This record gives sequence, C-alpha cells and structure tokens, in this order.
Amino acid sequence: MNFIILQIRKDLEQNADEEAKASSNRFFKEDIKAYGMKTPVARKIAKKYYKKISNKRKPDIFSLCEELLSSDYMEEAFIAFEWSYKLRKQYEPEDFAMFERWVGDYVNNWAKCDTLCNHTIGTFIDMYPQYIDSLKKWTASENRWQRRAAAVTLILAARRGDFLDDILDIADLLLTDKDDLVQKGYGWMLKEASKQHQQEIFDYVMKNKKVMPRTALRYAIEKMPKDLRVKAMEK
Repeated sequence: MNFIILQIRKDLEQNADEEAKASSNRFFKEDIKAYGMKTPVARKIAKKYYKKISNKRKPDIFSLCEELLSSDYMEEAFIAFEWSYKLRKQYEPEDFAMFERWVGDYVNNWAKCDTLCNHTIGTFIDMYPQYIDSLKKWTASENRWQRRAAAVTLILAARRGDFLDDILDIADLLLTDKDDLVQKGYGWMLKEASKQHQQEIFDYVMKNKKVMPRTALRYAIEKMPKDLRVKAMEK
C-alpha cells in the first residue's frame, strides 16, 4: 500500500472522536464506516496531504483517490473527493467513465453521493455538458445512488440558472421514483432551479403535483413565497 495512504490513515485515527462518530451515525439510515470527526478536521488533513502529492500526475492522484475510496470510510471518501475536485482544471472527457464507476462502486450513502456529485462531477458537466445525456441514463439505474446522482450533480448549475431544460427532463424521468432519497435529490435540484426560474418550476410542480411524491414537492417549493407554496400543496 502507498506510504502516503498509511500516513493519512494514521492521521485520521489520531484525530478520531467517538462523540463525533456517534453524532454522524444519526444522520444515516445505512450503517456507515467512520473514524468520527468534524468536516473542518478532515478538510485540514486533505489539504495537508494534497500538498505532498500535488506534483504527481493526474492518473497517479486518481489512483490514490481510489485507494482511499476502497476503504469505505467516510473521511477517506471525503479526502478522495476533495482531491478529485482539486484536479478540476485537468478534467478530460475520458474521466467521466471513472467518475461514473465511482458512483457505482463506492457511493453508498447520501453524503458520499452529494459530495462527489455537487463538486467533482458537477464541475465536469459544466466543462463537458454533452455528458448530461449520461446523467439522464442514470435515472433508469437500479442503483438508488446513481438515480440520486443524476439530479444532485446539477445542484450548483441549477442554482446559477443553467441547464433548465435538462433539469426538467431529469425531474420527469425521476418524477414517480419510489425512493425517498431520490425524491429528495430531484426535489432539491428543482428547489435550486427555482431561485432563478421560480415561475417555470412552479408551473412544473402545478402540472405534476397529482403524481409527484409529496417529499419531492415539498423540497421543490421550499424557497418559494408562501402563497405559491400554499397553492402547490393544495390537493
């Protein structure tokens, strides 16, 4: 195993906090593997060790990310995703296959999904928007995290007001999904889009509210004025 990975794991163990570990477990329905620490501590460790590897080639850094991801520890995944995002200026189209595999192989809770997708994959999509078609294909996956990823990858773009047509396409594809974490994912995407496109998102919700799960609907309208929220919630 790479020496730097051993150093990181030793550092994580030394910074482990049982109270933080117990607290983090309460946020997940799934069993998670965690050392137990607050995000700023993990971010500091990620930054510390990135300085030691920043002169390495992109494939070598991605390989280290994969080693970290393979442990299944939350904090190691966080470091891997921080590192992958630091490489954003070097992203190339062929990197998408690896990111897609990471979602399939290593994402097993909402925190890993959102951290990877909001930043690394979201930035990749900003650079290569033709891959939005691949996100749309994810909506048909049997993997709940891949379906959630189809929506949460576009969170930051939605907040800026970009890709509205594609966002509505993805919402259509996920509209009646039975999984509450997928519903929350696409509802969140619609909520962010409503900040720049309130009328379009309101119209979308009104058109679909008879079939849209209430979980997704509540998320989508959360930032709208009260009169619109009341109207959307009427049966």
